[in-house]
Amino acid sequence: MARVGILLAAALLLGLVSASQAIEGTATFYTVYTPSACYGFQDQGTMIAAASDGLWDGGRACGRMYTVRCVRGTNAVPNPCNGGTVTVKIVDRCPSPGCTSTLDLSREAFAAIGNLDAGRIVIDYNQV
Repeated sequence: MARVGILLAAALLLGLVSASQAIEGTATFYTVYTPSACYGFQDQGTMIAAASDGLWDGGRACGRMYTVRCVRGTNAVPNPCNGGTVTVKIVDRCPSPGCTSTLDLSREAFAAIGNLDAGRIVIDYNQV
């Protein structure tokens, strides 16, 4: 019984450490997934994202995975967050000056955590 308590405490602690390392940013969404800067015309599924210049890292961001959570909206759209998290793979670049977010999520990934009508949300994200 004590071992279960220790394991539960360790799991809770790891969850708190992970949450405390989250970085705040913003997310938007896009709908045309190929070609991508990382994989050309290879289909990478729909739980994908484009990295802003700050995350792009000269292309080394390709294939990195991020867990993303909606924190709040950036406009007056009611209920911008759906709750939960989504894990996405970086497959593309979202270059400046047109890129207005930290992560440009696929429509499906955005919809998993946020209201599409919001268009842009504040997020917490962690590399996994």
